[in-house]
Amino acid sequence: MEREGMRRGYRLFSDRREAGARLAEALDKYRGKGVLVLGIPRGGVPVAAEVARRLEAELDIVVARKLGAPMSRELAIGAVTANGGRFLNAELIRELEVSDAYLERVATEEMAEAHRREMRFRDGRAMAPVAGRTVIVVDDGLATGATMRAAVRAVRKQQPARLVVAVPVGSRDACAALEEEADEVVSLDQPVPFFAVGAFYEHFEPTEDAEVERTLERSQAARREGATRAA
Repeated sequence: MEREGMRRGYRLFSDRREAGARLAEALDKYRGKGVLVLGIPRGGVPVAAEVARRLEAELDIVVARKLGAPMSRELAIGAVTANGGRFLNAELIRELEVSDAYLERVATEEMAEAHRREMRFRDGRAMAPVAGRTVIVVDDGLATGATMRAAVRAVRKQQPARLVVAVPVGSRDACAALEEEADEVVSLDQPVPFFAVGAFYEHFEPTEDAEVERTLERSQAARREGATRAA
């Protein structure tokens, strides 16, 4: 079935890998500069991996977990990360009359899940150093931007020299909000009206945990091989 975005003439990406390749072109000024690329699992990791490969950059992850509303866990009222990065949609929380007790409970649950996933995906490896580096945080798109805002706040605590948000596609509102959080926001497309992120991809199958693990393992192996050749 033809996608809504295609019917309206929007620029679509074939898949996350192509999106990452095109995003890397827009970030070319960072190529070979020793930057750190952080993908947001799960869908942001294939995009980030392609960006990192083309920029000759180190790849790692930052796990951000959505906080779902009491009546619908799919409705994001905020997001958290494993190390305490947090974004809350105060207006929506007031509108839905979400209690402080509910917020604390779901935030604690999701922080624990974020920590569990980081441990699994890194397979015991320490997180790549952030302090003093240019860090590019990548996802496959921004709808509300809640998870990206939590991720950026978590990374900012680690004192990067420069913090860049990079996505293939995002809503104008989300991109504008991130400009207040990051030093630079790179988005290839900001369609109006904005549909779900998947509407702008021809292939948007779920990214599985195992794929995230394999992607990180391949990146680590490639860096070790490169270091050996350079020695």
